[in-house]
Amino acid sequence: MRKFYARRRLSVLAAITGLVAMAGLFNSPSASAALPTPVSGATARSYLASLNVATEDRTGYSRDLFPHWITISGACNTRETVLKRDGSNVVTDSACAATSGSWYSPYDGATWSAASDVDIDHVVPLAEAWDSGASRWTTSQRQSFANDLTRPQLIAVTDNVNQAKGDQDPATWMPSRTAYRCTYARAWVQVKYYYNLSVDSAEKSALTNYLAGC
Repeated sequence: MRKFYARRRLSVLAAITGLVAMAGLFNSPSASAALPTPVSGATARSYLASLNVATEDRTGYSRDLFPHWITISGACNTRETVLKRDGSNVVTDSACAATSGSWYSPYDGATWSAASDVDIDHVVPLAEAWDSGASRWTTSQRQSFANDLTRPQLIAVTDNVNQAKGDQDPATWMPSRTAYRCTYARAWVQVKYYYNLSVDSAEKSALTNYLAGC
């Protein structure tokens, strides 16, 4: 009889364990940011080696010099387009504003159900681009950079994480999720390479270290 009750207790524990595991699956983030896949680590290392190293200069910078959140399609601007791309089960109204959905922020691992809790991050910040060569661009070129949906430059992330990042480069800021740092470094270098932007010495050193593990 004692063996019967022991087996029964084990069966109950197994059932509870299974239910807990299933609950974990249902509660796991269903959305994942769809940043265009960056180049490989090897390619990023090659790109980084070719980038010009120069001191940054922010003279004359204004965010208004980078027209952003332009109309992409119909009533949808760049922000709304990225919210739809990076979210799961996103529902929008007639003005293309997201009214519901789920957004997973790969920078910090948080999931949000309100679009107001999500910012669209420029992987290479606008001010950083200005410092690195965009000050010499035309307004049209800066607009293309600020709304680039083709390169790994725009991604939906937790709003206060984006605000904490500000205009910092990888020498002073990286995503808190270490698992995402390789992707972030590869994306950063790809964008800088494509737009022929320079890096400063501290930035290059940090990227070299991060990419060594990619």
